[in-house]
Amino acid sequence: MKKLAFTFSILLLSVFAFAQDGTATISKAGGPEITFETEVIDYGTIAQNSDGLRIFKFTNTGNEPLIISNAKGSCGCTVPTWSKQPINPGETGEIKVKYATNRLGPINKSVTVTTNSSTPNKVLRIKGNVIEKKTTPVKEESSMAPTAG
Repeated sequence: MKKLAFTFSILLLSVFAFAQDGTATISKAGGPEITFETEVIDYGTIAQNSDGLRIFKFTNTGNEPLIISNAKGSCGCTVPTWSKQPINPGETGEIKVKYATNRLGPINKSVTVTTNSSTPNKVLRIKGNVIEKKTTPVKEESSMAPTAG
C-alpha cells in the first residue's frame, strides 16, 4: 500500500510540474499577419469630382497564407476592393478605396478589414476635405468694345 501511495504521489507531482512548465512556454505558433505601410491616407484638399481612388499597401509578415475575408467602408460613399486570393508569407497586396468625391466637405471615413490574422479586424482611415471645383469665368465681350474697321 505504501508503494502505491508513493507511486501515486510521484505521478501527481510530475503532472503538476509538467503543467507548470507547459503553461510557461505556451506561445503563438505563428500564422498570417497583415502589416500596412500606412493605416491612414490623407487626401488633403481636393476638388469636387476628383479621382477618389487611394491604395492601402500591405505585406503578409506572418508564416502562413493571409486571407482577407471582408473589407467594409463606414458608409456607401467609401467602397473598398481587394484580392480574394490568399497572400503568401512575404508577399504584398493592396486594398483599393474609392471615395465619392462628389460630396463636398470634410472626409473622415473608415474601412474595417477582416482577415485570418491574430488581429482579425483592422481599421483603416481616410481623411481630407472636398471643396467645390473652381471654374474659370468666361469673359463676355462688351457691345461698347471697339471693333476693327
